[in-house]
Amino acid sequence: MANDNNDSKTNVAMTMTEQEAYWEKKVDEAFQHLVDTYIASRHRKKIDIITKAFNFARQAHKGVRRLSGEPYIMHPIAVAQIACEEIGLGSTSICASLLHDVVEDTDYTIEDISNIFGQKIAQIVDGLTKISGGIFGDRASAQAENFKKLLLTMSDDIRVILIKICDRLHNMRTLQSQPANKQYKIAGETLYIYAPLAHRLGLNKIKTELEDLSFKYEHPDAYNALQQKLASTQADRDKLFEQFTAPIREQLDKLGMKYEIKARVKSPYSIYNKIQNKHVTFDEIYDILAVRIIYTPLSPETEIDDCFKIYIAVKKLYRLHPDRTRDWTDNPKANGYQALHVTLMSKQGRWVEVQIRSKRMDEIAEQGFAAHWKYKDEGEGEISEDDNELNEWLKTIKEILDDPQPDAMDFLDSIKLNLFASEIFVFTPKGDIKTMPAGCTALDFAFQIHTFLGSHCIGAKVNHKLVPLSHRLQSGDQVEILTSKSQHVQEEWINFVTTAKAKGKIQAILRRDSKEIRKQGEEILNKWLKENSLELTTSVMDKLCELHDIKKQERFFYALGMKTILLGEKDLDVLLGKDKHQSSSRWRKFVPFLSSDKKTTMEIQEEDNYFVVKKEFNKKKPVYITENNIKQYVFPSCCHPIPGDDALGYIDNKNHIEIHKRNCPVASKLKASFGNRILDAKWDMHHQLFFDAKVRIRGIDRKGLLLDVSQVLSEELGINIRRITISTDNGIFDGTLDIRVHDRDEVSLILEKMKKIEDLQEVSQII
Repeated sequence: MANDNNDSKTNVAMTMTEQEAYWEKKVDEAFQHLVDTYIASRHRKKIDIITKAFNFARQAHKGVRRLSGEPYIMHPIAVAQIACEEIGLGSTSICASLLHDVVEDTDYTIEDISNIFGQKIAQIVDGLTKISGGIFGDRASAQAENFKKLLLTMSDDIRVILIKICDRLHNMRTLQSQPANKQYKIAGETLYIYAPLAHRLGLNKIKTELEDLSFKYEHPDAYNALQQKLASTQADRDKLFEQFTAPIREQLDKLGMKYEIKARVKSPYSIYNKIQNKHVTFDEIYDILAVRIIYTPLSPETEIDDCFKIYIAVKKLYRLHPDRTRDWTDNPKANGYQALHVTLMSKQGRWVEVQIRSKRMDEIAEQGFAAHWKYKDEGEGEISEDDNELNEWLKTIKEILDDPQPDAMDFLDSIKLNLFASEIFVFTPKGDIKTMPAGCTALDFAFQIHTFLGSHCIGAKVNHKLVPLSHRLQSGDQVEILTSKSQHVQEEWINFVTTAKAKGKIQAILRRDSKEIRKQGEEILNKWLKENSLELTTSVMDKLCELHDIKKQERFFYALGMKTILLGEKDLDVLLGKDKHQSSSRWRKFVPFLSSDKKTTMEIQEEDNYFVVKKEFNKKKPVYITENNIKQYVFPSCCHPIPGDDALGYIDNKNHIEIHKRNCPVASKLKASFGNRILDAKWDMHHQLFFDAKVRIRGIDRKGLLLDVSQVLSEELGINIRRITISTDNGIFDGTLDIRVHDRDEVSLILEKMKKIEDLQEVSQII
């Protein structure tokens, strides 16, 4: 992960001796900067052990260079600098940061680190060290396994994950020297795992930078376009900020408050997400600017009172949006975030969000749980009994790890679903507050309280009204769980619970109950194979699972035991190679495209046509998709990529190459779990093929509108309309257009032209 280094002094014109002297000086300067930052912090000054760790790491990595040509030791120093300066960690974390790659990349062991630097530093380094092999089998996701180890160690010491985030941040800052396939892999897992993790730990500034850097490498054109848009509209935002805040400053001065007012601009990644999800343009996003008021309380006891004094002052100046007030002062978010958010109408007719927080709240908002340690005496990084939010979160992690999913993708999904979800506050019948993930059900709440309650739950009373198990809870609900001893866990429960604890407990109980059924299924299969002179092998299981469109062997055995699958001639033909069967899941994968010459649909159906990745295949080089070779690639139905889309390739389990959009949800999981199979994919098409696209239109219904739409598409642009679906309700119409296009640029042109049609209010592509 090479560092971007523009220094011309390191070019080939320098002699080896000059280069070594130059880099020795650079390394010394970087370490001195780290020491100076640490000395300026509030931590106890343990310079000796930090210097010892630096010298040890420098010697261990001696002679090793990064892709940029700089000594490898510059990376650990940079990670330690981030840990110290941007998160506020102390000597133990700085030492672990300096040593974090020693065990992985050199001959030193964890025992060596423990003997020289002590058990605590060694434990953190061990948690940061990648591992080989794992619990997920031959098709293991090393990334998921490494992440699991991080979480295991993190549940004992939160600094492990904080340093890992520092490591990931520096890797993202220095990603441009990597080949494109590595960029997509690293950026993808950063977006899928590390940015949400930073958010969950309250590291808002780092989370935003991780998201923006990932966005920059996955969608460089969109990133650059948004940066230019933000730059070109900066003057307007500055003017709005000054006009909006001037009366606020006047009021706060009258109150005698000590404060600072800052402008917060929405990040490029957040803007991009809103454009994609809300189907709006940049100009239609009205919350790009927010105002942050950071105040110093008159005393610690008046911190919350002072917050509401400011709220009352600004409310007198501007009209309040009734549905956009958020109060996290008394009940902070699960990541420790505290603030009061209000949305006000400016004199210019624009809604502006105002975030009111004390200086302490602001530090916690930027540095998360790490900021708490600045106010503690018991030692850097130690978790105390009053760290309730953090302890609850670590407890959730332990519950997931106690019953881990055997499949890497399921494991990562459990982590994302529960650790990174937005949270709501729910009350017990006695008035105790429980923090739950947004979207959770009454049954989730039952399992959260106790496994017995969950497994015997028959319903619930929410706000004193009877509701079913699947009822989704809202923040502020008071929930009473109803149980019956005759109730038992049902298989369909797994379809509506959302928390890892509930899913894990239900699956554990179902596994226990279905173990006997699976055993019966396995006996049925063995008997059938024996009757047909066959043996039970991995190849046999793979073929049978694919034939019946079942992903896991356990489910196949269960289906046999439940008699929902009966083995017959078709199964035997597939096993003996007499039937080149394509399972329904394979048939669903392919997206038809049309030849502009023959005007006929060409569907990829024969697996033999696919390109097969061999051992000598160079994953660093991009694959180019052309009219001549497009049939050699698998086009999954999850995202429908067309020429011009930012795309990537994925080598599947049969060594065929799937083509996905880079922002496809399935591709996001693949990047996070199977990054070594990711390829760069580029289009080299010449308007010879047509691809399916969908456009949504909404607006005010009027006579002749549909005619105007068809004229723009068919006559002006020459677009082939395959299907139009329109519905109207009280003068408002909503419709979709199925069209055939050559590439993404053609879609953009269509949207641009259609937006000019009178009474057509919204035009967007359906992704």
